[in-house]
Amino acid sequence: MSQHQPQSPQGRQKPSPPQDAQSPAVPAAAQLAGAPVALAAPRSNRIELSLQTLDQLFNTMDPSPFHQKDLDHDAEEFIVSWAQEFHREEPIELVIHLSASGVAEEEARIAQNAIHNYFAYRARLNDLEFKRLMKVGRASLLVGLSFLGLCFLTIELVLAGRTSPIPGFFKEGLTIAGWVAMWKPLEIYLYDWWPLRRKGQIYTKLSRMPVQLRSAISPPPEV
Repeated sequence: MSQHQPQSPQGRQKPSPPQDAQSPAVPAAAQLAGAPVALAAPRSNRIELSLQTLDQLFNTMDPSPFHQKDLDHDAEEFIVSWAQEFHREEPIELVIHLSASGVAEEEARIAQNAIHNYFAYRARLNDLEFKRLMKVGRASLLVGLSFLGLCFLTIELVLAGRTSPIPGFFKEGLTIAGWVAMWKPLEIYLYDWWPLRRKGQIYTKLSRMPVQLRSAISPPPEV
C-alpha cells in the first residue's frame, strides 16, 4: 500500500496508513491430495506512524509524567480509526517511525508503557460510560412502561365503549403518547449500547498491542 503523509499545520508529518497482513495461501496441490497442511498463525495488522520526534505522539500541554501523558488527539484518532477497520479478534501492532538516527531500548519501553496506560485509561472511562448508559436505559424503560400502562389503563377505564369523535381522539392520542414514551429505552437497548461496547473492546485491545519504535533509514544517494 502506498503511504501518503501530508503535512499538518504544525509542520509534522501525518502518520502513514497500516499495511494489511494477509495469511499465506494453502497450496492447491496439498488441497487436491488431501495431505495435512500446516497453517501459519495469523500475523498482526500493522498500524504505522511517521513522526519527527516521539514527543509529537503525546499531548504537550499535559503536565503528567511521560508514562502517564495523554496521547495527541490526532495520533489517537488515527490509531483508533485504523483499529476499527480490523476484526476485533485480529491482533494489532503499532510501529512508530522516527526521524532520529537511533532509538534507545529504554525509550521504546517507556513509550510502549505510556501508550498502554493511556488506552487502558480510555477503556476504563468507556466502561463507566457504558454502565451509565445502561442505568439510564433501565430508568427510562421503567418510566416508559409505567406511562404506557397508565395510558392503556385510562383508555380501558375511561374511554372504552365510547364511540363519539372526541373520546376516539383522546384514545388514539393516548395510544400514540404511550408508545412514544418507549422511544428512549428502545433507542438505548437497540442502537446505542453496541457501538459503545465495540469502542471499549478496541481500547482494551490497543492497551495490550505490541509497540515498536524504529529510526528512519536514510535513502541511498542517487547515482
